[in-house]
Amino acid sequence: MANLVPGETLRVLLVSAQEDLRETIGESLARLGGDHRLYWVSQPDLAPGRASDLIPHAILIDDELGGASVTALVTLLAKNAPRAAILALVSRTAMGTAQAAMLAGARAFLLKPLDADELVNALRQVLVRRPSQAPEEAPLVSGRIIAFCAPKGGTGRTTSAINTAISLQQLTRRPTVLVDADYAAPALDVALNLDSSRNIVDLLPKLTRLDADLVSGVLANHASGIRVLLAPPPADLAHPISLPQVQQVLATLKRMFPWVVVDLGLPLDETAFAFLDGADRIVMTVLPEMVGLRNTRLMLDQMHERGYPSEKIWLVLNRADMRGGVSIADIEERLRIRVRYRIPDDQALATYSVNRGVPLLMSHANSRLAKAVQGFAGELAREVMGPDALGEPSNGLLSRLRGRAAPAES
Repeated sequence: MANLVPGETLRVLLVSAQEDLRETIGESLARLGGDHRLYWVSQPDLAPGRASDLIPHAILIDDELGGASVTALVTLLAKNAPRAAILALVSRTAMGTAQAAMLAGARAFLLKPLDADELVNALRQVLVRRPSQAPEEAPLVSGRIIAFCAPKGGTGRTTSAINTAISLQQLTRRPTVLVDADYAAPALDVALNLDSSRNIVDLLPKLTRLDADLVSGVLANHASGIRVLLAPPPADLAHPISLPQVQQVLATLKRMFPWVVVDLGLPLDETAFAFLDGADRIVMTVLPEMVGLRNTRLMLDQMHERGYPSEKIWLVLNRADMRGGVSIADIEERLRIRVRYRIPDDQALATYSVNRGVPLLMSHANSRLAKAVQGFAGELAREVMGPDALGEPSNGLLSRLRGRAAPAES
């Protein structure tokens, strides 16, 4: 389908004052197959803003708009959502309206009352990828998304995400982008000592024409070589970033970078699940203490209810050897999931690294903590991209790491 990334949810926006029409279209879309979402706007003047937020693949416009001009609305939506396929839904006695809508930018029209098969066929036709669009739509890279999350603050999630991102780039020698998706309490700018006024909010008004150049202009450069997409200060985010907006940004980043590492904050709302839905692996960082384990169990339940398979979720135990901590056997019994990796306890170094704004992979590469993260990144790369994912870096880093990984014992 035309601007659909494989695995992406089809988004259809209906502009109509008729609720029964929404129900009819919803039933018709079920025949189309695949994952889809139908959004409804009953007031024409709200449609342009909704289209900008949703970035729909198809827009269906009813000709009964309470006196509003269908042609004017088609013209406006064609400008606001240039990649969307617009279809006009017209009465059999309103062929003049259908012709005007086509001239204004609609891709097709359908006669009412709607026939389910005709709607499905029309959507398939207008969403088929045409040869002229192939160079623009063809992905340059099929990136992997690794999302880091945690049941509460203080588990080392951000530190783990930062150093894993750097390790993945070093070990695989493939470009990596790190995304700050903690919109309640962003931290990557401080933890990486980045002074940049640009963040994901700068991309939102441009999502309908997003390309590599636009995204690259917003990404911050870090001394380690990774690129960073920062989050805005919480006060600057007037409205939550929507699921379609997240999907559009991730789709572009996957075309640009082999590795997309996401530092995901709380709560697990629809925005957060948009990141998790697209992730190849979800890395959940936990500490060996009882309160965190209770919260971890609740978070795992949410993910399983969402349909995530157990193999997609990697449980990483930070500060694994801290004095008085809960044993791995007890953790796995309580959570009913395997601990995939252990990171040793060196809280002083982790805190020192964050306070200086220098990742420990750069300042203390030979530390026990840094080597454990490198080992984890190596295992993650092999698991996600296959046994040949790791090349041999010129500095012999991989050779020094062999045999030093610290996976959790079963």
